[in-house]
Amino acid sequence: MSRVEDAIAKAHNEGRGAFVGYLPVGYPDLQTSIQAAITLARNGVDVIELGPPYSDPVMDGLVIQEATQHALAAGFKMRDLFTAVGAITAEVDVPVLVMTYWNPVLQYGVDRYADDLLAAGGAGLITPDITPEAAGEWIAASERTGLDRVFLAAPTSTDERLDLVVSSSTGFVYTVSTMGITGERAELDRAARVLVERLKAHGVGNACVGIGISNAEQVNGVTEYADGAIVGTALVRALRDGGLDRLAEVTRSLVAGTPSAQFSLDN
Repeated sequence: MSRVEDAIAKAHNEGRGAFVGYLPVGYPDLQTSIQAAITLARNGVDVIELGPPYSDPVMDGLVIQEATQHALAAGFKMRDLFTAVGAITAEVDVPVLVMTYWNPVLQYGVDRYADDLLAAGGAGLITPDITPEAAGEWIAASERTGLDRVFLAAPTSTDERLDLVVSSSTGFVYTVSTMGITGERAELDRAARVLVERLKAHGVGNACVGIGISNAEQVNGVTEYADGAIVGTALVRALRDGGLDRLAEVTRSLVAGTPSAQFSLDN
């Protein structure tokens, strides 16, 4: 198994779903973003998801957009990503996935990106805007380096699409809870549960649900049927409003929602 799969399996063996925490790298500055990711790990996050700032995001909600634009305005450069990953993995033993739009990877060079991420201790990529059939160069690079490749599945995905996503992904499939951009929602769409059931029927190893999860109750609800919950906006808001102390507090609160009877019964 990959490091990400190992982390999810470890959470399941502890009788809970996995918790994946997202933060933008470089916000509010590079060093603070490094300490923020370390804070996630030290307060119970199973997998860290780092988002390099991008000038034209299509999936990010307002809170995350504002943070990434701040990081770009402060002078974020692509090399800062690998610096951050290296600093984080030197301090904590939690896998670090990079959630990146595809154009920066192409501009950097797919093989060079994979090699530099591996050298920094990274675990792989989540690629929200590229489909498996268009990602042949990245799939080859990930197989060569052993990095995870996480593709997305949406409630509108056809059975044929789910087959392709499941067969092409490693680590987990990023299961989109609802159509639209990231952000907190009062209620998660029932479509998320149906989508996880469909992914399981198509043989998925791990399905982690993201978009719209903002509190421990929602985390608990998701981990009743999914392998993990992904939270971003609530963590970015905590960092913005209260710094590392508030981030630690919110992280602990969200992680408290991960225990699930499903995993307790299975183990």
